[in-house]
Amino acid sequence: LKLYLDTSVISAVFDNKNPERQLLTKDFFKTKKRYDIFISEITLTEIENTLDDDLKKDMQQFISKFKVLKISSDVDELSNDYIHYKGITKNHKDDANHIAIATVNNMSYILSWNFRHIVRRQTKEVVIKVNRLKGYPHIEILTPGELL
Repeated sequence: LKLYLDTSVISAVFDNKNPERQLLTKDFFKTKKRYDIFISEITLTEIENTLDDDLKKDMQQFISKFKVLKISSDVDELSNDYIHYKGITKNHKDDANHIAIATVNNMSYILSWNFRHIVRRQTKEVVIKVNRLKGYPHIEILTPGELL
């Protein structure tokens, strides 16, 4: 199975403020050999923008073996459709891009801890609708804990 991870999954490994989420995320990564794991250039940029230098280095080291997907014109068009159909607000284009990159690159699942913009009913419904309209396959949006 091909899994796309957004930045919230990477940062959760190092987030001591939410021990339950951290534990579920670490448990997920213990199973990573079962999966083909991908991130995107958006993830790289979001990590690069981390203000805490030690955390930034830890996250960069952690993701060093993951495959990196690039934004394309298809990704940009699809993310704009997610925004147009109100799955994600225009102020959160990168979140729409995370979903679009995973969809365009035929990932089996998107894993995220972003309940405000990605792992929520409205977004999931719009992604199903838009992907069907545009001829893309269905993609599941889950938390790491749901995949365990």
